[in-house]
Amino acid sequence: MSADALVPSPVRIIGTGLIGGSLGLALGRAGARVQVEDVSPGTTALAVELGVGERPVEGGPEPRLVVVAAPPDVAATLVADALARFPEALVTDVASVKGTVLEGVRALAAPADLPRYIGAHPMAGREVSGVISSRSDLFQGRPFVVVPHPATRDGAASVLRGLATEIGAVPVVMDAAAHDDAVAHVSHVPQVLSSLLATSLLEPTEQALGLAGQGLRDTTRIADSDARLWVEILGANAAAVGGVLQGLRERLDDVIAALDTLEGDPRPELGSRRAIADLVADGNRGVRRIPGKHGGATDSFATVVVLVPDSPGELGRLLTEMGEIGVNLEDLRLEHTLGQPVGLAHIAVDVRAENLLTRSLTERGWTVADA
Repeated sequence: MSADALVPSPVRIIGTGLIGGSLGLALGRAGARVQVEDVSPGTTALAVELGVGERPVEGGPEPRLVVVAAPPDVAATLVADALARFPEALVTDVASVKGTVLEGVRALAAPADLPRYIGAHPMAGREVSGVISSRSDLFQGRPFVVVPHPATRDGAASVLRGLATEIGAVPVVMDAAAHDDAVAHVSHVPQVLSSLLATSLLEPTEQALGLAGQGLRDTTRIADSDARLWVEILGANAAAVGGVLQGLRERLDDVIAALDTLEGDPRPELGSRRAIADLVADGNRGVRRIPGKHGGATDSFATVVVLVPDSPGELGRLLTEMGEIGVNLEDLRLEHTLGQPVGLAHIAVDVRAENLLTRSLTERGWTVADA
């Protein structure tokens, strides 16, 4: 089946940053004809050189689908402009906040053009930005949210579901309000908390930071993000993000109060330890709700921790031997310790295979540690 069977072609991508560039690469790989434009001629030229798409030429084919890949503060203006410039095209945007963009499009676009607009949001990204960081596999297995509004024309949602399928994503249909509330919980608040945690690292000494383990790296990974972009995202979704943070602040106040009571008091108030235990227990429950590899709540996997020598080919050998044993890898996380000649491979496997894998790897000479 050709890409055109699912995605109208040509596709015009307006804005060639990380997401726009990755969409162009993914659609091009799927066989769609991609046109690119950007406010920066230099960025457009780089996108063309990187294979994201072709530069539109006067008299060339008009796009049948336009994708505006721009931050929320300018997305509505670009969408309205695209609706006016390309009267036959379906127009979407991939900004990470949908309510603000929809309100802007309603205010700026001609009423007759509104049925040709539909929002979207691919739930994928990287800590780095710019078209130079684009990847054709960025959307593989990731949710692609399709956000129609009441006036969206029939068939538009099907077009975007087809696009999602072509780039290897999983289409999900939501309205704008539900989307914005959801991303506040799963994307925007995590960014705030990761950045907040990372600010505490400005105070310790270099010696102290040398003790950092994988837990700190995991929880601060997304703190190294584009400040300008996140100012726009958080501002556009301020109400939803603020509501979640308010609840977290109340919970944090409870923990601080419990710690104040526990400090230096041999007989702390009843409930102080319970408040901390409840926080950790509720966190356990929350993390188990995160969908796992096979959908639904977190899949029931066991983690086998294996010491892997820090030398070329050793990780590959470990994975090859897992295949020989007949155990499927469900997830993998690597942990490196400063100055050590080995790393720790945290291997997630089906719980039923845990004993077999542990026994077989030990017999083959691998050191299996406690998870």
